[in-house]
Amino acid sequence: MAFERIVGLFVTDKTEYQNYRKGMLPILERYGGQFTFDFEVSAVLKSPSNLPVNRLFTLQFPNESLMNDFFADEAYQSVREQYFEHSVSDITPISMHKVIEP
Repeated sequence: MAFERIVGLFVTDKTEYQNYRKGMLPILERYGGQFTFDFEVSAVLKSPSNLPVNRLFTLQFPNESLMNDFFADEAYQSVREQYFEHSVSDITPISMHKVIEP
């Protein structure tokens, strides 16, 4: 059963964040992962967190195990350290759940 993760970010450097996305995408695809939604957010109307959000996306994987393997992958960790850490100041995890197919 597919597994999905919904995350809000506060991106502080769009160029470096795009470099992160470019570098991590082939790794994500090796694990069967994909972005199913991706938004630039102009206003947050309600949130249980006081962290700012200007980017919201969903990541979907064939299962939870592949998602965990992706985030633990050394190549992914290297790309994350090189680009993500310098381009995102806040991370708001929103949800992780199984995807129920209609």
